[in-house]
Amino acid sequence: MRVLVVDDELDIREFVQYNLVKEGYEVACATNGREALEQAVNFRPHLILLDMMMPVMDGREACRALRANPLTAKTMIVFLSAVCEEDSLVECYEAGADDYITKPVSMKVLCSRVGAICKRISSRDTKNDSDSARLIRERHSYLADNGVEVSLAVKEFEILKLLISEPRIFTREEIFDSVWGADVVVGSRTLDVHIRRLRSKIGDSHIATYKGVGFSYKE
Repeated sequence: MRVLVVDDELDIREFVQYNLVKEGYEVACATNGREALEQAVNFRPHLILLDMMMPVMDGREACRALRANPLTAKTMIVFLSAVCEEDSLVECYEAGADDYITKPVSMKVLCSRVGAICKRISSRDTKNDSDSARLIRERHSYLADNGVEVSLAVKEFEILKLLISEPRIFTREEIFDSVWGADVVVGSRTLDVHIRRLRSKIGDSHIATYKGVGFSYKE
């Protein structure tokens, strides 16, 4: 698996790179968002670890640009940042992030998170999906009621795909295990942000909430 580490602090880049290489990953680095765009096209990483606050182009701008490029639109993007306010978290997901890891984080935990994410990438890439006609897998999009194709972030698409797969209620635990993987620790707020974003894109009526239980999809 190839991992691109994007951070303007040299010691962080080198420390993360050193530990990921020890775990067997092929690692490249970039010092800002603009460099990350070039590296992502040339290096074709499976995963991008992206800092938020950087010179030249910050992480959110870079994330939006990566999602807009067909060559990197489906690449897994995880923010690795010390900024952890709720508004900033929401902005990252709105920009197209798949997940968020808060600094400081131990290298043992980070390597474990990266390993779990890469397992999900492998599973996603090899899985033969039978999606609803509303889901357009090639472009990670959804055909809305008015016939307009709505673009979804990777995690939004995977959540919606799971909810559509069966006419039943999916618990929060089932969604976490299926979309993020059982080995990945994800805060409950992360799922709530994704559900909120999905509703804003496809309409409130299509995702039902069952308080204390989970969510389901409705045509």
